[in-house]
Amino acid sequence: MATSMRDEPGTQREYETIFILRPDTNQDGITAVNARIRSVIEQMGGKILRLDNWGKRKLAYEIKKQLKGIYLYWQYLGTSGIVEEIERNLRMLDSVIRYYTVKIDEDVDPNARPTTVDEETFVKAASTVPDEEELVTGAAMPRFRDDEDADVDEDYDPDLDDIDLDKPEE
Repeated sequence: MATSMRDEPGTQREYETIFILRPDTNQDGITAVNARIRSVIEQMGGKILRLDNWGKRKLAYEIKKQLKGIYLYWQYLGTSGIVEEIERNLRMLDSVIRYYTVKIDEDVDPNARPTTVDEETFVKAASTVPDEEELVTGAAMPRFRDDEDADVDEDYDPDLDDIDLDKPEE
């Protein structure tokens, strides 16, 4: 474990990393990215303090031909070198379109900082709620894995799909 000469012995630095995934990244894809970052932090003796999925948001400008992205927020403790390793891993993942890390504090006693992260946090962080546009357009309709899960509308008439509700009937 690498430590800098200026770090107090037994302390770590506190960082936050925000990364943006392609908007079409599915739950398994998010889980894979999170698992990779988690393993880097744990292997390097770091401590995850917080993990949040901020959901799908409109980007301020186009990044890698994307107008939206899924934002993930990580707050963690680690020694020098941990950020470089996390960012090296993020660069290798096709689903990651942007990342940014900020050092929040240094000489932090890891035992004094509680973690709010458990297994449930990782499960929740992998599921993204639909954004407003998807809710309005109906693009966020649940996709069913097989027909048994689907609720079948017995009254559904496919011929009614062709009716234009804005046009007065003749």
